[in-house]
Amino acid sequence: MTSAKAQDTQAKLLAAAHDEFSAYGLAGGRVDRIDERSGVNKQRVYAYFASKEALFSAVLSRAFAHLAEQVPIPTTKQGLRTYVGDVFDYHRANGDLVRLLAWEGLHYRDEPLPGEGERREYYLSKITALSQALGVVDAGTASRTLISLIGLATYPFVVPQTTRFLMCLDGDTDAGWALLRSSIVAQSEAIIDRVLQQVTDKPTN
Repeated sequence: MTSAKAQDTQAKLLAAAHDEFSAYGLAGGRVDRIDERSGVNKQRVYAYFASKEALFSAVLSRAFAHLAEQVPIPTTKQGLRTYVGDVFDYHRANGDLVRLLAWEGLHYRDEPLPGEGERREYYLSKITALSQALGVVDAGTASRTLISLIGLATYPFVVPQTTRFLMCLDGDTDAGWALLRSSIVAQSEAIIDRVLQQVTDKPTN
């Protein structure tokens, strides 16, 4: 069993690593700065996390857990209709997860990730929940729908520079962001309605 002191030390390391990797990515993040931020000796980093890559993976797992806690994947049609807006709001308030994912993509590209099995299970659980919400038995339909919905909700935060340029007419204001959110939610509902219609129209044997 991990002691309370060890848990506190790990929490400090993860919080410091979260800030470091969000700002500099995996390649640019430095363990000595994480030590300085956390106040934890460098040897402790490698005692708890075997490598910088393992620490980065742990930071991402922690960030995903926070998202899942704050915005759980819906299992009902009504919940599904509010999901994209909720994810959009989450990322607007918490921009670190999309930055971490962008850094991860740049670093690993198509290479296997540390803890890849855990990540697959995370997304498979989302696909299963979405299948239930949509009432579909084809996991492929649910996974393609999830990619579309996540893309709509996260793109403005993955490429903030592009979003800034494209929002120039509405302005970087609360009103401008509300208009963008409304547009994205409307697009997501159109995707959901199309999938639900396909389910309704599908002949039964």
